[in-house]
Amino acid sequence: MNFLQRLSKYIKMATSDENFLLFLERIESLVSKVLSIAMIVVLLVATVDLCVFLAHEILSEPTGFFTTTLIEIFGLFLNILIALEVLENITAYLKKHVVQVELVIVTSLIAVARKIIIFDFSKSTGVELMGLALAILALSTGYWLVRRTNRQFQ
Repeated sequence: MNFLQRLSKYIKMATSDENFLLFLERIESLVSKVLSIAMIVVLLVATVDLCVFLAHEILSEPTGFFTTTLIEIFGLFLNILIALEVLENITAYLKKHVVQVELVIVTSLIAVARKIIIFDFSKSTGVELMGLALAILALSTGYWLVRRTNRQFQ
């Protein structure tokens, strides 16, 4: 009977709100660390891919300096920049255990800017361009509000 009482006491203690929240925090931290490592791998692969792509473009038979447009090359650079921003978001979460909305909005703005830079007007419609414009307006307004609010609390 003593064993059952101890087991019951242990189960109650293990499932208390504080212990459960501690367990959740540890899981969140572990997942964030795994995501950071995965993002580092993605960044390294993307950087190597970009370097190989640039070397191929420079060393291939020239029809100009590059056989592809600079827009495509800028798109590859911006992909790496966006991945760096995502890694920064994860790192900030690990440091402060809070999602920093300002960083998320900036990352989103960079992603939309990348889309606009590589936007192919011949294959896209005006509706898609208007959607991007609306996204920029919404993200810019959100960024302005977050910055304004953060300055008031500092």
